[in-house]
Amino acid sequence: MEKVLSEQEIVRRGKLEEIAKVCNPYPEKFERTHELKDVKFLEDGFTNVKVAGRIVFMRKMGKLSFVRIRDIEGDCQLELKIDLLGEEKYGFFKSLVDVGDFIGAEGEIFTTQTGEKTIRVSSFEFLGKALKPLPEKFHGLTDIETIYRNRYLDLIMNQESRERFLFRSRLIREIRNFMDDQGYIEIETPVLSSKASGALAKPFITHHNALDIDVYLRIAPETYLKRAVIGGFTRVYEIARNFRNEGMDASHLQDFTAIEGYGAYLNYEDNIKLMENMIKSIVMKLFGKLEITVEGEIVDISGEWETVSMRDLILKHSSIDIKEYNTKEKLLNKIKEEKLEIDSETPLENLGYGNLVDQLYKKVARSKVVKPIFLTEHPISLSPLARANDEDKSLTDRFQLVINGAEIINGYSELVDPIEQERRLIEQASLKDSGDEEAMMMDQDYISAMEYGMPPISGWGMGIDRLVQILTSAENIRDCVMFPIMKPEDKR
Repeated sequence: MEKVLSEQEIVRRGKLEEIAKVCNPYPEKFERTHELKDVKFLEDGFTNVKVAGRIVFMRKMGKLSFVRIRDIEGDCQLELKIDLLGEEKYGFFKSLVDVGDFIGAEGEIFTTQTGEKTIRVSSFEFLGKALKPLPEKFHGLTDIETIYRNRYLDLIMNQESRERFLFRSRLIREIRNFMDDQGYIEIETPVLSSKASGALAKPFITHHNALDIDVYLRIAPETYLKRAVIGGFTRVYEIARNFRNEGMDASHLQDFTAIEGYGAYLNYEDNIKLMENMIKSIVMKLFGKLEITVEGEIVDISGEWETVSMRDLILKHSSIDIKEYNTKEKLLNKIKEEKLEIDSETPLENLGYGNLVDQLYKKVARSKVVKPIFLTEHPISLSPLARANDEDKSLTDRFQLVINGAEIINGYSELVDPIEQERRLIEQASLKDSGDEEAMMMDQDYISAMEYGMPPISGWGMGIDRLVQILTSAENIRDCVMFPIMKPEDKR
């Protein structure tokens, strides 16, 4: 199909041809002395400053022009004068350079009458032609479809997006710093596996041509990180891309970034303390205070966070006591009796008891949580890899950190008994065969690894995208992922 060009694109391609007669329109490099973000800190009179960036604004006049160039971290104003550049170079700029192009400039720092640090340009180099015009510059980019599909334009045009993705990078750096300071070692585990394990979720399936086998994209790195503990790592973590072939909404993605950590000789209560300290440490480093903004309200997170059982939280927001309705049949009948409309991809009749409790909790209670709480005492069938509580074997030693209706962290004391683990995975496999697509499959290789012996372990996982969403007050989790997956456009 023949490419149709707009009038502006035709004009820009003509300018590209003219530029090529004078210089290489796409040179290989430009030596800079300063980042754009640092120019505002330089003293007036500082000379031989070399910067580079994309032109996002130009005001061309007769013998004097102003230009603003930008990168992801900052911007800078340039002053171009015919007296300093000469007629030929200044004419080149006025006739051939457009908003969206890249230039490198050298000059002297001065402050304008409006108080803005500016570079008085003594020379410049053309560094790249934009063949398409940027979106309308004064109002930014507002079309959500374009923002998600063409994130590069969003980053060019919208300050909020630039700040959010810089924040995300700093957040991940602070997580790594915290974990490293606690003595944890970062490793990598497989993205492709012959078994979908590590969490209750519906997997993505693909085919490995060289081995001629179907494989699963990683649901979670859990069982491989535990294999590392079996091998001798006492504290280990991974920042992992995970894939779950489930529904998409404002707080869920099918492919997402999470961190998981496992510590030998610890229990879930140790990790509750660790996680509270980690989040508080990160918030203090990034914001300078122990406050976050939730739904426009300031939430103080400085005090000790509340711990509440799943049973008590559900009872607080409904009349259903999961200790009384302690089987799938009883709970399902009660849900129907209460006329609760629960939206589940898997029919409620096909869910096991644990997943049914989880759906109930999400329906009646989770959205009511604003301040950070640790949710504990989950049903055993909801946590097939977690250690059973010593006093009540129907519950696990598990916790979830919930903030503003979002589950940020999930952790527990790990099940290290291979015989019990095998029994539970057999039960999960049976549920899967009965139609529960989120149930886990049998993983005999993991059981075999466990049989070589495991120390007491406690582990946890945290969704990084969701934490960014909470801390930056983003309406949609896709605002926190630089390149979210989208349906292909219909080019017809």
